[in-house]
Amino acid sequence: MIKRYAKKLFIVSLLITAGILLEFYGLLDAEKMLNYARGYSDQWWLIVVLILLQAVLFTFALAGSFFLWIAAPLYPPAMATFILAAGGTLGGIGAYYFSQRLTDEWIERIENSHAYKLLHKQDNFFALFALRVFPAFPHSLVNYSSGILKVKLSHFISAAFLGIGIKSYIYAEVIYSAATTASLDALMNISTYGPLVLLSVLTLIGVFIKYRMTRK
Repeated sequence: MIKRYAKKLFIVSLLITAGILLEFYGLLDAEKMLNYARGYSDQWWLIVVLILLQAVLFTFALAGSFFLWIAAPLYPPAMATFILAAGGTLGGIGAYYFSQRLTDEWIERIENSHAYKLLHKQDNFFALFALRVFPAFPHSLVNYSSGILKVKLSHFISAAFLGIGIKSYIYAEVIYSAATTASLDALMNISTYGPLVLLSVLTLIGVFIKYRMTRK
């Protein structure tokens, strides 16, 4: 018991240290990182680096989503979408398995979330997809809830890649067209996030209808 507690405490300490180091070296500053990445945007390996960095951050519930502000200004929407969807999905898989090593306090916090409660009742592709595509919904809750509940991995991966991909493409188009003048206000325009909300809500309605029908 003591050994198990010490192991989880070590993991939490490691996460805190990683967050401090990332912030100290400016790796969580999108503007600094974008300026640095511009000098290597013609190198193929930068795509791999961006995907892997996202994967690491999402695995440990850190700010992986801020890579939208790096990939979208650098690459056309299609390529930026691939980078963001690949990084988000790989990070989701990492978090899915890492969730088994969370502390009891973290697990309790996740079990009290709406994402966990929904997936506890309906752990299918459509429920996962609806959560992924909804604007600003925290991916870490979906990732860790899915891992704790051990949802079907094929549903988890396909919903992550498709949901993150659709959302990323819509955002990437706005940012790429505006280049470096893009701002959060542009993404929060109803014409940008409205279709994502509608798609998410319609999917959840379908999940609810199916749930009610199966209970009859």
